[in-house]
Amino acid sequence: MRKVSVFLFSLAVLLAVQVSSAFADSKLDKAVAPLIGINYEYGGTTTSGFDCSGFTGYVFNELGIDLPRTSRDLFSWEKASKVATEDLRAGDLVFFNTSGSGVSHVGIYVGNNNFAHAASKGVTITSLDESYYAKRYLGARRILSDGSYKKLATEPEAVEVAAAVKPQ
Repeated sequence: MRKVSVFLFSLAVLLAVQVSSAFADSKLDKAVAPLIGINYEYGGTTTSGFDCSGFTGYVFNELGIDLPRTSRDLFSWEKASKVATEDLRAGDLVFFNTSGSGVSHVGIYVGNNNFAHAASKGVTITSLDESYYAKRYLGARRILSDGSYKKLATEPEAVEVAAAVKPQ
């Protein structure tokens, strides 16, 4: 029993570190973190269950941004710009060919070479270096302007609130 408890505690710490180290206390962090562990459901767009694009759309909707529904449409969306892997930043979308016939999976880059996504095991954080995804990686798209990126993916909410309060 002790081994199971230690394993579960270690897993919880690992997940917390993976999420928080990438974009600690940002609005993006606050949108993604509570969704970790939610079950996968094909076509799912709610906290009852997500598919990959449903998860991505839900997170960005929480941030006030509407996205196309499918991974294929997101990949070719005219409002998204291509971004090189070495230039990835939190909030960029990463795409994969998991079906063998083009774009079929999307995740949200969260920093430190990790991405959040709804996989068959549920919403999780995965390394881009994990062999399954590394072999199937198709590219990335940037949907956040520099201003939106700063506001949503880098600034802790406390900083934003403090900036909004003017001294009397």
